[in-house]
Amino acid sequence: MSDQVKLTRCEDVAPLLVFYTCEELTTAEREQIDAHLVKCGECRAQLSEEDALHSAIDRMPQAADQFEASGTLLAQCRSELSESLDELSAPKVDEGWQPFAWVRQWMALRPGWSAAALLLVGAIVGTQVLQWIPIPFGPVGGSGTAVSVLAAPKILDLDKVAVSNVNFSRQTGKVQLQLQAEQPMTLSSDDDDIDVRRVMTFVITNSDRFDAGIRLDCVEALRSAANNDEQTRTALLAAARKDQNPAVRLKALDALRDVVGIPAVRDVLLETLKDDPNPGVRVEAVNLLVRALESVNDTLEAPEANDLEFRALEIAPLALPATGRDAEQRILRALDELRQHDSNRYVRLRSAAALRQIAQQDLQ
Repeated sequence: MSDQVKLTRCEDVAPLLVFYTCEELTTAEREQIDAHLVKCGECRAQLSEEDALHSAIDRMPQAADQFEASGTLLAQCRSELSESLDELSAPKVDEGWQPFAWVRQWMALRPGWSAAALLLVGAIVGTQVLQWIPIPFGPVGGSGTAVSVLAAPKILDLDKVAVSNVNFSRQTGKVQLQLQAEQPMTLSSDDDDIDVRRVMTFVITNSDRFDAGIRLDCVEALRSAANNDEQTRTALLAAARKDQNPAVRLKALDALRDVVGIPAVRDVLLETLKDDPNPGVRVEAVNLLVRALESVNDTLEAPEANDLEFRALEIAPLALPATGRDAEQRILRALDELRQHDSNRYVRLRSAAALRQIAQQDLQ
């Protein structure tokens, strides 16, 4: 533009405002427009609109920005092209006949499908091959000796176990325990007989930790095992001697009814007569001692019944076992002591009746 043109009217200034915003005017023109803008508010408003439009255009993404990654793409294409040319120029190596080359190529192009196919083939081969592998029956050494393998107990630390419920069926003999431990669980005698018996014996030998009702249920459930399992008998004997509840002690003695002929059981019965504070428990001990004495007499009479046979064979009869005679005398002395000095009248009467019953059996 000419420096001689005077920019004093709005008609002359308005077309130049876009150039003013883009800083494309001369110094003289900018000075004249600045002088006009001081006086003209309408031109100032138009200049503000031009400035806003210019700023918006600057913030818009430019088309040239989209081609910043073109250099990387071009370098990749050149690298692949160079590798392809190297492969074409290298001499071809004869790898021989490869019947499964197409399989390797297919798997390399489809890794996902390849993994699934390998898993499927492995499962099929594994299930089919096991049917054809011979499994030897019996021991490998051929000695014919059966090997018993006991399952490892599920519960390792009984000190952290609390028994919340005991379900015992007298008809089937099945026991189910509900335990509160680090992880609550239910044990059944069908599947976990070792753990069930282990928990129940722990319960009745630790009376201070478990409810009396739980202990009574455990004693009742262990009754059938007292004949054959020494650990169960030991636990029942401990309950009969030390349990704080007289009902539990009475139930433990009753559970030992069928094994009163065992010396350890007789010893606990004699100890009960002497030390147990409950009269009902002492009376039950009297009844069981009479039963124990009958078993001792049956044992002593066995050689006498065969005395004729020994004489026919001109063989001296067996001597009566001293232990049986000693057990009989201990029981009679304990009953007589109870008859004379027990603090409870009914216990004294029951002891006297037991002595009369034993005397009648001896006369017969």
